[in-house]
Amino acid sequence: MKMTKFYLILPLLLLLQWVANAQIFNGTLRIDPKNPRFFTDNSGKAILLTGSHTWANFQDIGLPNDKPFDWKGYLEMLKTNNHNFIRLWVWEQAKKASWTQDEIVFSPLPYQTVQQNGKTKYDLSKWNEAYFQRLRQRVTEAGQYGFYVSVMLFQGWSQNKTRTPHADPWEFHPFNPANNINGVGKAVENHHEDDERKPTLHSLKNGDVLAHQEAYVKKVVETLNDLDNVLYEILNEGGLKDWQYHIINQVKKVETNLPKKHPVGMSHAIALYPPMLNEDLWNSPADWISPTKEPNPWFYPGCTVLDDYQNDPPANMGNKVIINDTDHLWGHGGNPQWVWKSFLRGLNPVFMDPWQNLAGRLDKEKMEWMFIKGGIAKDDRNYPDWEPIRQNMGYIRRYAERMNLAKMIPQNELSSTKYCLANTGEEYLIYFPQNGTATLNLRAAKGEFEVEWFIPMLNRTLKGAESVKGGDYVVLTAPFSAADVVLYLKKK
Repeated sequence: MKMTKFYLILPLLLLLQWVANAQIFNGTLRIDPKNPRFFTDNSGKAILLTGSHTWANFQDIGLPNDKPFDWKGYLEMLKTNNHNFIRLWVWEQAKKASWTQDEIVFSPLPYQTVQQNGKTKYDLSKWNEAYFQRLRQRVTEAGQYGFYVSVMLFQGWSQNKTRTPHADPWEFHPFNPANNINGVGKAVENHHEDDERKPTLHSLKNGDVLAHQEAYVKKVVETLNDLDNVLYEILNEGGLKDWQYHIINQVKKVETNLPKKHPVGMSHAIALYPPMLNEDLWNSPADWISPTKEPNPWFYPGCTVLDDYQNDPPANMGNKVIINDTDHLWGHGGNPQWVWKSFLRGLNPVFMDPWQNLAGRLDKEKMEWMFIKGGIAKDDRNYPDWEPIRQNMGYIRRYAERMNLAKMIPQNELSSTKYCLANTGEEYLIYFPQNGTATLNLRAAKGEFEVEWFIPMLNRTLKGAESVKGGDYVVLTAPFSAADVVLYLKKK
């Protein structure tokens, strides 16, 4: 009797869950036609995406006795910091990673396993439904908190990017022909992604692997299509350009006959040879992109960086939505100033967060850039810069929701600080990277403007004693000299 009542109630519970999700999101994201630097939804309001992402937020990663990832605690941290975006990491291999020689385990994977000649192998013709159930559950639960989720489809670090001895993930990859019963992957056996003479795992020359990659894309897209809070990212760091373009179009093709359409993104390959260019991202069919510094110091040590998305992010001219990700700039890095500089240049800043440390004992020789001598390692969630970054991403989102973001355009020439997001004549958000005085060009503005100062270091807002008149140049001095300051002018 009790079981019968449960089955009668279950549809009602599912309906209530659907209604709850519908109240949080107003349709799927799409590029805002009024301001294509940002997304919008059925509300017509421009939406800034910003938030922390971390490596173990989907699959379990680590040694058998490691503590499981605190998914609920992670969501609560994002909520506390007023974030609205997650990059959901995916790993393709079952074991090993190029940052450690420990045999760490990645679970679950999308394929069923079988026993053959006393060895566990993958049957690439059969899905592990537990994998896709967890994927849908994580995206749904994130949506209940109001978070958009960028679902990573493939992983460049499932190949040995750093050439760490005895730690090549390909050894345990389902597409390695030694690991599946389907004979798949011979074209990429003994591959090297930085060797242009050999086809790669993420390439159009990878033989029958491509068909299985396309099938996986189709399965993921069909699993998540009815959810509004979804974006897709093709690959984390790697993959030939033409292959990424192909998979972008594959996602769009699968969704052609499905009810909902979701944005698809492309991130920079970083260490791929021959080098990928940011121009390849702009020329792609992607809806959003994540660029890197260019020229890329990985290939041109000591070069002068022109597209410096770390220290002086170029203004987004409005061709695509840019998610400016610390992952593709520092690896482990970033600072609160970078958050504001990115936002004021029309970018959506997100942070690769060591909320849970990388699994295994890190290879210090290969990962030297992650360690600070005599202090806290950058792989520690309590590294001094990380909490201010988390907080400041929430602060910029607070301003994004107060302003008419759909009309806010980066206009460096309107402030001597060179960081100004403005709806000319109506609203101005100006960043003072250093204490001091700034000259503002309000010649095209009429009337009076209310003055508000925000001090990020203190999370403190100060109202200006007097309003500012438009029609001329205006010189204003920050009221706080110990750190960076933000000025907000709003027409009365």
